[in-house]
Amino acid sequence: MRIRSTGTALAAVAALAALVWIPAAPATAADGGDSARPGDIVSSAPSAFHPLPGQPTGTRAWKVHYRSTTADGAPNVVSGTVIVPQDGRTGPRPLITYAVGTVGMGDSCAPSNNLPNGTAMEANLIQQYTLRGWAVVVTDYEGLGTPGVHTYTVGPSAGHAVLDAARAAIRLPEAGLGADTPVGIIGYSQGGQASGWAAELQGSYAPELKVKGTATGGVPADLMKVAAFNDGSYGSGLIFMAAAGQDAAFPELRLDSYLNPAGRALVAGMKENCVAVDAIAGSFERISDLTTRDPLAQPDWRARLDQSRLGRTAPAAPVYQYHALGDELIPYAVGRQLRSEWCARGADVQWDTVWVGEHVSGVITHSPQVGNWMADRFAGRATHPDC
Repeated sequence: MRIRSTGTALAAVAALAALVWIPAAPATAADGGDSARPGDIVSSAPSAFHPLPGQPTGTRAWKVHYRSTTADGAPNVVSGTVIVPQDGRTGPRPLITYAVGTVGMGDSCAPSNNLPNGTAMEANLIQQYTLRGWAVVVTDYEGLGTPGVHTYTVGPSAGHAVLDAARAAIRLPEAGLGADTPVGIIGYSQGGQASGWAAELQGSYAPELKVKGTATGGVPADLMKVAAFNDGSYGSGLIFMAAAGQDAAFPELRLDSYLNPAGRALVAGMKENCVAVDAIAGSFERISDLTTRDPLAQPDWRARLDQSRLGRTAPAAPVYQYHALGDELIPYAVGRQLRSEWCARGADVQWDTVWVGEHVSGVITHSPQVGNWMADRFAGRATHPDC
């Protein structure tokens, strides 16, 4: 698998503007009428999927805007990309709903804006699934490529977006999928949080989806612990991006009221740029350097961050969870704690420690295991939980 060195470096830091025009939806859906459902398609248009610029993939792709739900339960619209192999297969095929790791907060960073150009960092990983004959849908998440600020690290919003992307792909006539389509959920880093939330929410939010399993890695399951780990370090940009994302979802948090002038300038820039700029600008900064007081010490902030903590609900479908022992961005102990909490609630979890490497190498070296584990789920083979 070919991985660009710049993309790898940026993805490692990331774990931690194009304007999109949305064609008008039918009036009954646009006004939130009874006919509007999460996962309903607002618009679709032909797109393309290229792991590298111009690289052929033997697929068809569509950019879609679909209905979803915010963290607080309000309706919203999210964009994404549906990719289907053109392999002559006419029968049913599995669908992967894929949650990308951090790409940034500016609209130009959205996967749907980069997959057609061969500039999306995880496209090589996504191609591994299309080569197996599986359809893939990639959400852009709330506010990334659509109006508003990206709600980065707001777990319930991301989980909704991942599940509703699967619904949208199934409802897209051109994709050739159907209600009985087997679904797999895959994500790492930010995508690990999103896929973990999708796994926890699926039983109550999207029970009609035929989810066969979730493969999730490098999961920032506890944002307070991740923030403490990264404060003043290589990945400290994570903290300020996450603060901006939480503030976008919950404006009553009033992030600006905590920031000093340097902090306001940093966060304003982060909202307009992609991970390369955001990570470099925010690295080795301390919360105390950019604030007049620490928002993470305040009860309202802590309560909102706690709403994004994973581990309170057992996923209904089996889980393959993996984490690098030497992860320099998301503490290994955070991943282990999530595994313990899921196991304690009766989940079917297979845990895998990545013994050699760090954050980004984990998603690369373990992508074959992820694909093989998911193939076993689609084939109906027995799981091997090790709680």
